[in-house]
Amino acid sequence: MSGLRPLLKRIPSFAELSAGDASDVILGRFLDYVSEKGLSLYPAQEEAILNLIQGDHVILNTPTGSGKSLVAEALVFQSMALGKRVVYTCPVKALVNEKFLSLCRLFGAESVGLMTGDGSVNRDAPIVCCTAEILANMALSDGADAKVDDVVMDEFHYYADRERGIAWQIPLLELKHARFLLMSATMGNMEFFAEHLEKLTGRSANVVVGHDRPVPLEFEYRGETHLHESIADLLKTDRAPVYLVNFTQAAASEEAQNLMSVDFLSKDQKKAILDRLDGVSFRSPFGRDLQRFLKHGIGVHHAGLLPRYRILVEKLAQDGLLKVISGTDTLGVGVNIPIRTVLFTKLCKYDGEKSAILSSRDFHQISGRAGRRGFDNRGFVVAQAPEHVIENAKLERKALADPKKAKKIVKAKPPERGFVMWSEDTFKKLQTSKPEPLESRFHIDLGLVLSVLARKNHDGCEALRLLIRHSHEPEGRKKAHRRRAFELFRSLYERQIVALNPLAVHDDLQHDFSLHQSLSLWLIDTLAQLDPAVQTHAFDVITLCEAIVESPDLILRKQTDRVRQELFYQLKQEGVEFDERQERLEAVEHPKPLREFIYSTFNAWSERHPWVGGENIRPKSIAREMLEGMSFSDYIREYDLQRGEGLLLRTLNDVFKVLAQTVPDRFKTDEIRDLELELAGLIRGVDSSLLEEWDRLREDFVELGGKVVGASGGAAAEAGEAEAVSRFQREKERERLWRVEIFRLVKALAAQDLDDGEALIREWKEKGALAVGFVISGETVEFPAEEWTVSRLESVLEQLKADGFTGIRTDTPARAKVLFQLVKGERVQQVIVSKDAVIDSQTIDGATADIVILLS
Repeated sequence: MSGLRPLLKRIPSFAELSAGDASDVILGRFLDYVSEKGLSLYPAQEEAILNLIQGDHVILNTPTGSGKSLVAEALVFQSMALGKRVVYTCPVKALVNEKFLSLCRLFGAESVGLMTGDGSVNRDAPIVCCTAEILANMALSDGADAKVDDVVMDEFHYYADRERGIAWQIPLLELKHARFLLMSATMGNMEFFAEHLEKLTGRSANVVVGHDRPVPLEFEYRGETHLHESIADLLKTDRAPVYLVNFTQAAASEEAQNLMSVDFLSKDQKKAILDRLDGVSFRSPFGRDLQRFLKHGIGVHHAGLLPRYRILVEKLAQDGLLKVISGTDTLGVGVNIPIRTVLFTKLCKYDGEKSAILSSRDFHQISGRAGRRGFDNRGFVVAQAPEHVIENAKLERKALADPKKAKKIVKAKPPERGFVMWSEDTFKKLQTSKPEPLESRFHIDLGLVLSVLARKNHDGCEALRLLIRHSHEPEGRKKAHRRRAFELFRSLYERQIVALNPLAVHDDLQHDFSLHQSLSLWLIDTLAQLDPAVQTHAFDVITLCEAIVESPDLILRKQTDRVRQELFYQLKQEGVEFDERQERLEAVEHPKPLREFIYSTFNAWSERHPWVGGENIRPKSIAREMLEGMSFSDYIREYDLQRGEGLLLRTLNDVFKVLAQTVPDRFKTDEIRDLELELAGLIRGVDSSLLEEWDRLREDFVELGGKVVGASGGAAAEAGEAEAVSRFQREKERERLWRVEIFRLVKALAAQDLDDGEALIREWKEKGALAVGFVISGETVEFPAEEWTVSRLESVLEQLKADGFTGIRTDTPARAKVLFQLVKGERVQQVIVSKDAVIDSQTIDGATADIVILLS
C-alpha cells in the first residue's frame, strides 16, 4: 500500500495553508508530485494548472494523450486541500469506472465516491466520479444548492451530442457557485463558453489551447491496395494493433469474418489467448462467432455487442493480445483500447439524417486514438480510397500492360446508396480542419420539468423560467421552450402529479418515479383504461410500456420480414394473383398488439395536448413477445439478430425501466409485478457483466482502503429497512421470485434452449436450490442443481414427448397461479402443460408434468 495515495499524503494541513499563500503551498506540493513522477509539464498544462490554482474556470482544448488528466488531478488536489467537493464526469460508465479507481489510488478510497445508473459507492465523498447525466440530475434537483464546488467535465465535445448534449449544458446553467474545468481534444471555438461562465458565476474563465502531441501522427492514404492487402502490410511493417474503423455494426462483424483467412498469431500468442478465454462463457448466439474471432487475434467492438463481450475485447486489447479490432466509430468516445494504427475503411458515414463526409470533430476524435504513449514513437492514421477507385486503378494498370484488353474492361461503379465520394484531397483537408462549433442541444421534457418543480424550499416555476432564460439557445427557441414547459406543467397538474398552493410533487409515488420518456403521461392516462379483469391484462401493460420507448429499427425490420415471408407462402399456396399479393405484402407491419386501442387513445390524447408536437406513439411487441414464450437466445436465432444482441438487451432494459419506474404502484397487480421481476431476471441472466464489474469495483474499493458500509447508503441502513419489512411480505416476495424463476425454465424448455436451461438451474444453486427434479407419469428425474447438463435436459424433453407432450404452453393460462405452489418454503412445484392441452379454470385436459425444486 506504500505506493498508494501519493496525492492524499501531500495535502497540506490547515496550519501550513494559513502560514503563507495557500495557492503557492498547494501548487508547490502538486509540482513535487509531478517531479517525482518524472514528468515535465507541457506549456498548455502549465498554463491550465496555474489558472486553476488561482481559482479560475479553465477550458482546456489539447490533443488526445497530451496530459489533460494531470490537469484534472491538479484541480482535484486543490479542491481536497481547501476542503471542497469536486465532481468528475465522463460520457460513458466504463470511463467513469476507470477514473474512479485511478483517483482512489491517488487520494485513497475513503476520499472517492462513484455514482452511475447501476448504483453508488461512497456517494458522500469529497471526490465523486459520475456520468454527465448524474451531475445534470443533481443540478436540476438542487440547483445552485447542489453540494458541488468544483466540476471536471471530460470529453466535453459531448455537449453537441443530439441525444445526450443537454446533460453537459445543464450543470453550466444551474451550478452558479461551482468552478469548471472543461476538457476535450475537439472543442472548436470556446470563447462563448468562457463568456457564459464568467457572466453566470462572476469568476474569470480562461481558454487554454495546445497543439503538442506526445505521440505524433503519421498519415497515409491507400489508393492502390484493397483493405485486406492494407491490413496485411500494416502487420508486416509492425504497425499493429490496428483499429479498423467501420461505420455500421454489420460491416464491423463482416470485416472480422473476412479476416479469418489471414493468420495473425504465433503459436505462443494463440496459447496466451486460449489461456485468457478459459472459463469465459460465450453462450449467446453471436458469442460463438466472437470466440472464433478472438482465438484468431481479431476483436469486434461496437454498441450491438453485449456489454460483457465489449469489456472482454477491451481487456484483451489492453493486454496486447489482439492484432486487429474491427469496430465502429465508438472509438472516438475515448474507449480504452490501446492501438498503434487507426485504419479508416471510409471517409463518409450516415449521420442519422444523410450520408456525408466525416465531420472534422469525428475525424480528429477517432484518429487521435492512434499511438500509445510510452509504447509508440508515433501513431499511424491510414485511410482507404473507395473500393471502386482502387479496383479501377488495378484495371487501368492491366490495360497498360495489355492494350488489346483495354476496350473490354468494364469499370467498377460506386455504391448507389449510402455513399459520398472522397479522395486523398478530402483526407488531407480533414487533417488540417478545425472542429465544428459545439451546438446547443437544450430541450424541455417531462423529466426535466418534474425535477425542477420538485426542488425543496424553492419556487420551482421561477427556477424553470430562469433555466430556460440562461440556456444557450437563440431567443426564438427559448420562446418555444417556455410554451412547452407551461404545457407540460399543466399536464402534470391535471394528472395530480404536482399540486399547487403550495407547489409540490406528490409524495405517494414510488421513490424512483420517473417521467424520462416523452410520452410517459399518455401511458399513465391510458393505464386506467385497461380492464384488469382481462386475462392478458399484465401483458397489455407491457405493450403500453413498449409503445413509448424508442423503436429499434433493426429488430422491427426483422419482425416485419418474418411476417411478410409467412404471408407470402400463404398467399402463394392460395393462388392469389401477383399484383394483389404484392399489394398485401407491402401493407405488412411488425406485430402491434392493441394496435387500434393504442392509436385511438393516443390520437384523442394528443388532441388535448398540443405540446406533443411531432412525437408519435410506437406500438410494438418485443419484450412482450419474449415474455410470452421465447428465451433471449431463441429470440436472437428466430430473427437472425446475432449482430444486434446488445440492441435487444438495451430495448428490454428500456421497457423494464418504464415498467419499474413510470407505471405507478397503484396500477401494479401481482401478475404485473411477476412480469417486472421476470424481465429483470431475464436481463441479468443475459449479461451480468455490469453487476460483475460493479462487484469488482467494490472489491477494489475495499482493497484500496474503503469501507463496505460506504456502498449504497450503508449496510446498517439496509439491514434496518429489511427488519421493517414484515415476515409475510418477505414470504410473498420469495414466492414471487420462485414463481418467476421456475417459469423461466418452462420457457427455456418450450423453446428447446437447453443451454439457457442448464445455466438457469445452475444459477439457482446460489438462490438456495438444493435439487431440481421432473415428475413425469409418476416417475421422478432428480439431480442436485449444479449437476444438471444439456444432455439431461434433452432426456427430459424426450420423456415429455413420449408422455404425449406436443410442445410446452407458455401463454397466459400456463402462468396461472393455481399451477404453482411453494410448500412451507422448502419445496417449489410448477405444473407444465402440453401445447395442445386445454386449461379451463382449475382443470387441465391434456398431458401435464411437474417441475420440483427443493430449497435449503
